[in-house]
Amino acid sequence: MGTTTKEDFRRLLCQLGQLTREAVVAARADATRNLAAVAHETAADTIYEIDAAVEPQLLAWLSDHWPEEEPVRLVMEGIEERTLFPSQAAAAKWVLIIDPIDGTRGLMYDLRPAWFLAALAPEKGEAQTRLSHLEVAVMTELPTTRQYLADTLSGIRGQGVLAERENLLTGKTKPFTPRPSTATDFLGGFSWFARFFPEAKARLAEIEETFWDAIHPRTPAIPRNRPIFEDQYISCGGYLYELLTGKYRMVADLRPLAYQATGFTQGLPCHAYDLCTILLFQELGGIIEHPLGGPCDQLLDTTSGLVCVAYGNETLASRARGPLKTAIQQHLP
Repeated sequence: MGTTTKEDFRRLLCQLGQLTREAVVAARADATRNLAAVAHETAADTIYEIDAAVEPQLLAWLSDHWPEEEPVRLVMEGIEERTLFPSQAAAAKWVLIIDPIDGTRGLMYDLRPAWFLAALAPEKGEAQTRLSHLEVAVMTELPTTRQYLADTLSGIRGQGVLAERENLLTGKTKPFTPRPSTATDFLGGFSWFARFFPEAKARLAEIEETFWDAIHPRTPAIPRNRPIFEDQYISCGGYLYELLTGKYRMVADLRPLAYQATGFTQGLPCHAYDLCTILLFQELGGIIEHPLGGPCDQLLDTTSGLVCVAYGNETLASRARGPLKTAIQQHLP
């Protein structure tokens, strides 16, 4: 499929992530711009001014730098029409799925870093290409104003993960080794259910409480000797990073199931572009799957809700699978 290698693609996506980081930092320096203002709405998500500050530069970079012999179809929120690079007239060989800023709300209020996420798959058709087809993935940290270190993780399927930490003050980078959690239980660590919004929050909390009572039983008279912590990092790429680096042991994102059961048709779920870098987690031995069984394997589009549960290792997954499925079936009939 041309002379461009997967390693070439990995490097290109790392460059695009770096461009995005620089664009975010530059936009923040413009005191006249309200980056928290809504720029426009799409079927996929709300696009804020911070997104609008980045997207034109990203699209221009793709037009200028994507290899002519490897035409690619872009899947990205805010892009309503079928868009090909470098030429709209070409037939796509690849699909490039991007979330330029995953975790927008946390970043624009300077609460937590966001993430540039990008992944590449061979084009198998718009109704066929899925997360399982992804071959290259990159995630680049978009720092808060208080950070001087920021990470980039990248990889090719079957070839492991490369991780670098950049000192933003000096520009120097050094490698590090990410590793998912090796814990064998959930006590004393961070494991949680995504319930970021008011919609279906109570139902999700019921599932979570039932699940934990089955995994680590307790009574008012006999509490758990070590607590189980949650974090609610409002960024799917962000929580995947914390799983990749061993800080989280488990994250369950059941929002589409809960929204459907409670009638919240407009609830905001996770999408394929939010978790397009799951390849990196899988390369490190992490487990990510559908909580009712089967793989987490969404079509590469911008509107379908994605349901998943991720575990740091198979021991944790084996402990949790049955109780989680039972809890879901109990509370989401």
